[in-house]
Amino acid sequence: MTGLLTSIQAALGLPHTPIPFTSSGALPSAFAVTDLACASIAAAGQAVSELLQQHTGRLPPLEVDRRLASFWFATSIRPVGWSVPPPWDPVAGDYATQDGWIRLHTNAPHHRAAAERVLGACADRAAMASQVAQWAKSDLEQAVVDAGGCAAEMRTWAQWQVHPQGLAVNAEPLIQFSAGSSQAGKPWQGSVAQPLAGIKVLDLTRVLAGPIASRFLAGLGADVLRIDPPTWNEPGVVPEVTLGKRCARLDLHDASDRAVFDSLLKDADILLHGYRADALERLGYGVAERQRLAPGLIDVCLNAYGWSGPWQNRRGFDSLVQMSSGIAEAGMRWKNADKPTPLPVQALDHATGYLMAAAAITLLGRGGSARLSLARTAKLLIENGPGTDEALRAEDENDQGLLVEQTPWGPAHRLHVPLKITGTPLQWALPATELGSHLPKWW
Repeated sequence: MTGLLTSIQAALGLPHTPIPFTSSGALPSAFAVTDLACASIAAAGQAVSELLQQHTGRLPPLEVDRRLASFWFATSIRPVGWSVPPPWDPVAGDYATQDGWIRLHTNAPHHRAAAERVLGACADRAAMASQVAQWAKSDLEQAVVDAGGCAAEMRTWAQWQVHPQGLAVNAEPLIQFSAGSSQAGKPWQGSVAQPLAGIKVLDLTRVLAGPIASRFLAGLGADVLRIDPPTWNEPGVVPEVTLGKRCARLDLHDASDRAVFDSLLKDADILLHGYRADALERLGYGVAERQRLAPGLIDVCLNAYGWSGPWQNRRGFDSLVQMSSGIAEAGMRWKNADKPTPLPVQALDHATGYLMAAAAITLLGRGGSARLSLARTAKLLIENGPGTDEALRAEDENDQGLLVEQTPWGPAHRLHVPLKITGTPLQWALPATELGSHLPKWW
């Protein structure tokens, strides 16, 4: 644990202060997933503590609960009388090829359509499996990617070490900071109870890592406005990640919507985006244009496979990066299984989300940008060493908060928050909501 936390603290420029971790046990895994959960949440909390010390002269202590951190890396919401939709498309998953394994990510309709352009229409997993079995894994990975889809063959860590993209991302820092303009940030409007009050966060991220970051910022009082394209939906994760946010839709291919977006960006303090490396540039919102529209903007971005190398613009998700980087193969050996064995939770997404939030908080008052990637977080986890086969005490009702969250789908509870900062409770003013349920404007 100490190595993981000190590595993250060094990447963020935070003091190497020990942080207490309470509770015991861990998620059973080939890698130290619970340690990664605790260290990333602790670093985000430490960034808040340091911010408060800058403005109040007092450094509040903090601690992280290992059990709750592990649970939050899966899900935090506990519906009452309803269920969250399944997180995966029916044909998403791992398939045997002629010479190994491949994962197809088909959650978005256009990603499933891309896979079916290569493999033919597949009504179910059995039909997909029979098509995949006729391919070599590398050929199929490339064919699906070329068709605009998302796929990853299973590689070992050793194979990833010599792969051009593995070499590229492993040479990158965990968090790549760049200095901003000399324009000073606005005066602090927060308080010990709500340190990010008055901070406007424009959230262009999807699915998990970025939304985890903006959820954390919202819990500290930030005004988070999430923007999605007109037809985008991710029903399996929306109840989990929209807590504390307002959610609107804009079409950045439409002139009037672009004008609205420009005005939102001009007033934003923090921009979070998780597009592929070249996507905002192709939309006309490259780095220079973002800084022109919003001088002093804190610009925090992530992608799947890193910011250099041949795959920097490749579509990717946590589960695909686990396949590419050797995590799923190591899990298979650890468990003596006959198929890829991923981490028990989407730990690369969640950890990277907390690191994004920590990076944004450390940049407050001075501006600048930070780049992160799921693949670089994977390297951090893998190099930390093996995990454990111990277990966590089972969840019970005492792990849930008493507050009832009134969501559009029905009432729900949230698990208690794993991070405790003295005097600064993580709390959210808004329940989770549907995408597109608010107007695209700041409060």
